[in-house]
Amino acid sequence: MGANYQLTATVREKVGKGAARAVRRQGLIPAVIYGGKEPPISIALSSRDIYFKLHGGGFMTTVAEIDVNGETIRTLPRDFQLDPVTDQPIHVDFVRITAGSTITVEIPVHFANEEAAPGIRRGGVLNVVRHRVELECPADAIPNHIVADLTGLDINDSLHISSIELPAGVKVTIDRDFTIATIAAPAGIKEELRTAAEAAASGEEAGEGEEGGEKDGDDS
Repeated sequence: MGANYQLTATVREKVGKGAARAVRRQGLIPAVIYGGKEPPISIALSSRDIYFKLHGGGFMTTVAEIDVNGETIRTLPRDFQLDPVTDQPIHVDFVRITAGSTITVEIPVHFANEEAAPGIRRGGVLNVVRHRVELECPADAIPNHIVADLTGLDINDSLHISSIELPAGVKVTIDRDFTIATIAAPAGIKEELRTAAEAAASGEEAGEGEEGGEKDGDDS
């Protein structure tokens, strides 16, 4: 999990589309803090601060300590909206973090030790089935990523979630051993495997024919 960061906010007295547009014209972004069995707070944050945090990586998995009128509220970004034309952030939702709370978040998967995967050394292709995995984590200990170790994987092998070591207190939300990635055969190797399979099948058919001929000879 990345280091916590601090933001300074002002309380928004007015809400609604018109008020939100007015806030944006001042170089601020409207936002809301909710959860924790407390009423939501409508706030405004520096557009510049949010832009750089959003594009700095780990925005959705790093705790934001927001100073609101002298009170520090520990939060986690829960959702954000971007302008469809400019791609600039225009709204952020934050959820309060309370002691002992857990939160469900999607965590990116990082792949390690490709050089130790025989299938990749033979020309196989890493086929990523899930780039992110939904996990239930302690709100104050959210991992930045989880690591999928490709060591020993050969062509047509699969790596499942059960093969990934999760941090303490973190668990998967899906109750099955789903696939994270596979090692797919490249076109050349696929053709070799197909030819070998056809040759093996032809050999078996020829062997069966010879056995049948011997039996016919014995009967005569």
